[in-house]
Amino acid sequence: MKKLLSALFTLLLLGAIGWYYANGKEVAVPINEVTSKKDADEKFSKENLEIPHLLNGQEEQYIEHTAYTVSYNPERKIPNWVAYCLTKNELAETYSRTNKFLPDPMVKHGAVTTKDYSGSGYDRGHMAPAGDMRWSEQAMRESFYMTNICPQNHNNNAGDWKDLEELVRDLARRYDSIYICCGPIVEDETRTIGTVRKIVVPQAFFKVLLRMKTNGKWTAIGFVMPNKAGNRPLMTYMMTIDEVEAMTGIDFFHALPDTIENETEADYTVADWTI
Repeated sequence: MKKLLSALFTLLLLGAIGWYYANGKEVAVPINEVTSKKDADEKFSKENLEIPHLLNGQEEQYIEHTAYTVSYNPERKIPNWVAYCLTKNELAETYSRTNKFLPDPMVKHGAVTTKDYSGSGYDRGHMAPAGDMRWSEQAMRESFYMTNICPQNHNNNAGDWKDLEELVRDLARRYDSIYICCGPIVEDETRTIGTVRKIVVPQAFFKVLLRMKTNGKWTAIGFVMPNKAGNRPLMTYMMTIDEVEAMTGIDFFHALPDTIENETEADYTVADWTI
């Protein structure tokens, strides 16, 4: 009888030890991992979230100005992208538009001049708009650097693209700050303007936006507009960030933690953008 009780006790003890190792330790590790991952997601730096990463080996010269950063393509003579964060405080209309287009003094070789656009039939289209730079005299001046400019259809520049620029200012006013990246989409480099310097004419333009909501969640949306005449509601140009990335070969908002980036870029919510 004692042997039987002893055997039963041993089996119970081994079973308890097995359950502890199979369940107790196994459960504890993932909880710590999840907690650490959550803490990391909440503590990431929000500086320079607007700066993207080129994926297709595009030529670039990286240039930082007072209010925006540009990845300038010295072969195409237009930017790959222009990025900046627009805040509510920067909407102060302190300085007037200069309308003085200038070669960027930071370009290493063959800087584009305003004369390269003369007689081309295209506008000198801003990527980072002068209307977002009225808070600083230097920022306003630099917004007219030719590294921030693309050959743009006049109707698009003065119409739907302008409407999108105004929407972004309204969003910054409402939500305090918006992370912005914009630029040209080039599918065919054969169409150019200029005689001394060949400047590639883009087929379309993109703009991607990111902001934090009051509940601490992040939301993003993309827009792609053909470089041609049009008069359409902005909703017709909406896309997910993933879709814009596929069209441009640019990784946007990559500084976000992966879990947030993946969720934010896969979809968009129109209601988050008051459009």
